[in-house]
Amino acid sequence: MTIRIGIAGIAGRMGQLLAEEVAAAGATLAGGTRRGEDVAQLFAASQVVIDFTHASTAEAHAAAAASTGRPLVLGSSGLNAAQEAAVAAAARHVPIVYAANFAPGVNLFLAVAERMAAALPAESYDAEIVEMHHRQKVDAPSGTAVALGRAVARGRGTTLEEAGIESGRDGHTGARKTGAIGFAALRGGQVVGEHTLVFAAGSEQISLTHRSFDRRVYATGAVRAALWLQGRAPGLYDMKHVLGMG
Repeated sequence: MTIRIGIAGIAGRMGQLLAEEVAAAGATLAGGTRRGEDVAQLFAASQVVIDFTHASTAEAHAAAAASTGRPLVLGSSGLNAAQEAAVAAAARHVPIVYAANFAPGVNLFLAVAERMAAALPAESYDAEIVEMHHRQKVDAPSGTAVALGRAVARGRGTTLEEAGIESGRDGHTGARKTGAIGFAALRGGQVVGEHTLVFAAGSEQISLTHRSFDRRVYATGAVRAALWLQGRAPGLYDMKHVLGMG
């Protein structure tokens, strides 16, 4: 018997790709919701639900997962602290994979970024993150860029909030703060996603870049996560766990 996978937001661009990848994986498409439709019925009909809709729906969808006991793969970006706390609370009752990015290469990028940050002291190496996405993207910096910032901060034994964020520089901003993590968000055209992490010192500069050329890589990763969730204990997981890296 194949796994039944539901898709929140099935009419959208990502929703259509997810439906195709569910079929490619040999799973059964249990159904999907469109804007404004009740997600509770989708959870009841599915063994796992994939949600790439919007940050504003994350809390309600996580609550639906917890109340029905159905696992959730959450790929919506731009969640605020309260929304993330709601997802974490739901994960005490049901397994949830919540990730800023479902591309395998990006998750390797995050792991490398953390290790590099641990080896390159903040006093000598400034960390800057530059990302570019299509003109329709509504949140900035991207969820992946924020995840990169958090990886750098972890490598340096701190948090992104404690390290400090430098973004939106304009006018006479003064000298760059030592240890702060910089962000620059570019928007234009139909760029799927580009992220560059720069460590800049007085004597050298190191740059790491990841480029996504097709949104399908996110759909493939999300379906992989949905299959991985079967039989898992309640908890909040990410793609490191799915890929065997955490």
